[in-house]
Amino acid sequence: MASDSPLHPASNPAASSRGLAEDPSAASAESKPSLRYRRANRVVSGGHFGRAYQQGNRARGKLMTVVVVANGLDVTRLGLSIGKRVWRDAVGRNRVRRVFREAFRVSLPELPTGVDVVLIGSMPRIEPNLHDTAAELVHLVHKAHGRYLEKIAAQGAE
Repeated sequence: MASDSPLHPASNPAASSRGLAEDPSAASAESKPSLRYRRANRVVSGGHFGRAYQQGNRARGKLMTVVVVANGLDVTRLGLSIGKRVWRDAVGRNRVRRVFREAFRVSLPELPTGVDVVLIGSMPRIEPNLHDTAAELVHLVHKAHGRYLEKIAAQGAE
């Protein structure tokens, strides 16, 4: 049945001329770095959230508040805190989480490494779109990370 699809290379010779690979595993190994959102990129422990809230620096934007703290790892991790104040129903909260997670995933190469980033929904009934959310995320993470580095430098100077 799959060969009846107009995008399937076996039934559509033009598909291969459009650059569609016949086999997904046949894609070039020299392609872009993986942007998958893996478990290693998640803040899952309550202790890590607590450390971020206590020791991290914050930056507030229109859609979200960002908390940034060093994690001592070689990866940047994401934690989400979308409360009922943002959306009363679970469907709305989950949509906000999906958009925030995707914004983090696509902007990961632009973010500093070795930090935990906790995103907190700022205002009730927000309806974020990916482009604006990703732009705000990058801006706020750099702002909060700069504050965090200044705080660490000031503590080292004392």
